[in-house]
Amino acid sequence: MASREQFATKTGFVFAAAGSAVGLGNVWGFPTITAANGGAAFVLVYLVLAFCLAYPALMAELVIGRYARSNAVTALRKLSRGKYSRWFANLTGFGGVFTVSLILGFYAIVAGWMLAYLLGAVTDLFGLSTAGEWLTGSGRLRDMAFMLIFMVATTVIVTQGISKGIERWSLRLMPALIMILVLLIIYVVFQQGSAEGLRVYLLPDFSQLSPALVLNAMGQAFFSMSLGVGGMLIYGSYLSDEANLPQMGAIVTLVDVGIAFLAGLLIIPAVYVAQTFGAEIFDANGILLSGPDMFFRVLPVLFDSMGAVGPVVAMAFFALMTIAAITSSIAMLEPAVSLATETKAWSRRRATWLIGSLISVLSLAIIARMDVLFGFILALTTKYSQPLLGMMFCIFLGWIWNRNQVLAELRKGQPEMESSLFWKIWPSYVKWVCPVLIFGAFVQKLLIE
Repeated sequence: MASREQFATKTGFVFAAAGSAVGLGNVWGFPTITAANGGAAFVLVYLVLAFCLAYPALMAELVIGRYARSNAVTALRKLSRGKYSRWFANLTGFGGVFTVSLILGFYAIVAGWMLAYLLGAVTDLFGLSTAGEWLTGSGRLRDMAFMLIFMVATTVIVTQGISKGIERWSLRLMPALIMILVLLIIYVVFQQGSAEGLRVYLLPDFSQLSPALVLNAMGQAFFSMSLGVGGMLIYGSYLSDEANLPQMGAIVTLVDVGIAFLAGLLIIPAVYVAQTFGAEIFDANGILLSGPDMFFRVLPVLFDSMGAVGPVVAMAFFALMTIAAITSSIAMLEPAVSLATETKAWSRRRATWLIGSLISVLSLAIIARMDVLFGFILALTTKYSQPLLGMMFCIFLGWIWNRNQVLAELRKGQPEMESSLFWKIWPSYVKWVCPVLIFGAFVQKLLIE
C-alpha cells in the first residue's frame, strides 16, 4: 500500500484546517447571523460555545483521523467493536460525507455570487456598466455560469493532492484573506456611522438572550468550523505523529473564532456606514437585515457612495469573500474524494472530477428550484445534520474507542499527555458533556420550531 500523503509543515496544516473553518460561514454567515440575533449578545454566546463545544468536538475528529489515517467511514469502522457499532460507524461516516456534499452544493452557488460581484467591481473600475449590471444582477444563467467556474477551480486544487494542492493554496490564500480583512476594517471604522455599528457589535444587550439565540450560536459554531462531516477528520489523517494535537486544535479554533470576530468587526459597522448614505438596513420588523439582503442590497450602497475608490473597495471585499469560499470548498470536496480513492481504488484525478461534477449537477438543480431547495438544504445540513453528526463523533471517541488507545495516540505528539490538564478534562467532557449539550440543544430547537 502506498504511503499516505501528509501535510509538509505544521503551518500548512493550520492554514489548511483554519481555511476549512474560515469560509463563508465566518465572513458571510457569522456577521449576518449576529445581525439577526441581537449583535454582541450573540457574539458572546458564540465565543463560549466555540470553546466549550466546537473545540472538544474538533479534537475528537483530529484524534480519530490521525489514528486511523483513512477516510471517515473506514476510520470509524476501525474503532468499532461489533455489529452495532459498525452500523453506527457507517451511519456517521456516510452521513458526514453526504452532508458535506450537500453543503458544497449550495455553498458553490453563494461562492459563485461572490465571484460574479468581484468581476462586477472590476468592470465598474473600467467603466463597463453593461457587463457590471449583468454580473451583479440576478439570473439563473449567471448563477449557473459562476457556480461552475467556482467548482472547476475547487476541483483543480483538490486534484493536486494535499501538499501540492490543498496545503500550497492554503498557504497562499489565508495570509491574503487576513491582510484584506484587516485593511478593510481599518478603512471602515474611520467612516461616518461606524461607531453605532461598533456599539451594536461590541456592547452586549443581555435581554436579547434566548434559547433560539443559543441554538443559532451552536449551529454557527459547528458550521463555521466544518465539524460533524469528517472534514477535520480527513485533515487529521494527513498529520504527522509528531504533531501536538491539542495545540494544533486550539490554534485552529483561535484562528477560526478570530477571523469570525474580525468579519463581524468589518460587516456590522459597514452596514451602519451604508445607512448614512441612504441604505435601508432594517426590515419591516425593525430587525437588522441579514443574509443576501445585507451583502447585495446594503453594502453596494456603501461602495457606490465612495466615488472613485468605491470599485476598489468593492473589489477587495469580494476578493476576500471569494478567497474565504475557496479555502472552505476544497475541504468540503476532500472527504468524498478520500472515500472514493481509498475504497474504490480510483485515482485522485478521476475521483475528484467525477464527484465535483455530481455536486455541480446538484447545484444546478438547486438553482433551478432556488425557492424550494436552497433554504431546505441549508437548514437540513447546518441546523440539524451537522450538530447531530458532531455528537456522533463525540460518542465514538468517548464510548466506543478504547481510552488507552486514545491516550496512546495523543502521546505521540505530547509524551507527557497523561499528566496534562487537557487529558484530565477532555475525555470525560467529550464522553458526557458534549453529547448531552448537543442533543439537549437539538431537542430544544425542534420544540421551538
